[in-house]
Amino acid sequence: MKKATFIILCLEGAVLSFNVAATAALVPSIASDFALSQFVVGRVIWLYMIPYGLAALLYGPLVRLLDARKVELFCIFSFASANLVGGLSQNIATLFAARFMMGIFGASVIPLGLILIARSLGQLRRGRYIGIFFGSTFVASLLGLFLSGIINWRLIFIIPAVCGFILWVFMYLYLPSFKKDTGNFRLGYLAAFRNKRVIKIFGYIFLISLIYHAVQQWLGVYFSTQLKLGQFFISMLITLTSLSGIFGEVWGGRLADAIGRIKVVNLGIILMMLCVFMLLIKLPLGLLVLSMVIWGSGWAFNHVGLSTMLADLPQELLNEAASLNSGVRFIAGGLGVSLGGLIMSKSFVLGFLVFGIGLLFLLLLSRLVTNKTIGG
Repeated sequence: MKKATFIILCLEGAVLSFNVAATAALVPSIASDFALSQFVVGRVIWLYMIPYGLAALLYGPLVRLLDARKVELFCIFSFASANLVGGLSQNIATLFAARFMMGIFGASVIPLGLILIARSLGQLRRGRYIGIFFGSTFVASLLGLFLSGIINWRLIFIIPAVCGFILWVFMYLYLPSFKKDTGNFRLGYLAAFRNKRVIKIFGYIFLISLIYHAVQQWLGVYFSTQLKLGQFFISMLITLTSLSGIFGEVWGGRLADAIGRIKVVNLGIILMMLCVFMLLIKLPLGLLVLSMVIWGSGWAFNHVGLSTMLADLPQELLNEAASLNSGVRFIAGGLGVSLGGLIMSKSFVLGFLVFGIGLLFLLLLSRLVTNKTIGG
């Protein structure tokens, strides 16, 4: 893989991720601006995630038929346009529609990145490159979260719109054609799901993504309604999950190459579980800071370990696996946000207890199932 191509892939991931996490932190501000309930405005989260997950299922197979360069040029331009509409929206319906379109067109970025990295690099080097790739998305997410605490919420959508249009120019000039890799359009999901290894990996990914987003996307509301924190402190606390995630993705990728994918996945689960059980009590600010660092690091270790496992799957399953990675994560995440909202609206303590037990179940499941079916 050429250095310029990898840089472009990382920049695409950065533009995509700038406001994904920040949107959760901005729910209180958007609700105040439109004079709506925070739980109503919270729909902006899953209205992005579920369309993203469904659309992602098409992009892996689609780049067998069409040049991935053309697909990405179209999608990045459309994604930037949707962000611009969201930033200029004057009512919640327009913002909901913009978020829906962001999900549809943004879903192309991660599958393409995983496909190209897996095709271009050997198994012993994939983990570190995947870690850097996802690390760039966490850097952008961190920046978006930080800025969400000090600038108007509309700019959190306008900034990636402007950056997306600028990136499109550089993509047009420097992103190479992948036409030689194209062939016939083929949906290989039935063949993929005949592989028990694939089913168990994605069953696990579905459950961990559901639990993660059920907690992560309501942290802003928890900090606002239960701890009475202002927007700045809300954004800074959630920013820590991305800051720790940057190091978690990069070092987790290296660890995945050095000690094995499964050990990194399990370490991530243990850290996430520790954080959720800490949140069962109202922590002082210092311990809240620590809990967010633990949470972000745990998710990043788990994420990069699982993503590297997918890159190790046979080449004939690669396109479907890359699409399923994004599709399953975001569909499950959207369902998790919805489920989390239902439970958290009744009791945050109940929610943290339920999802903490769910993480404990996954830790046991990963030891009983993952080790036997995926290997080290």
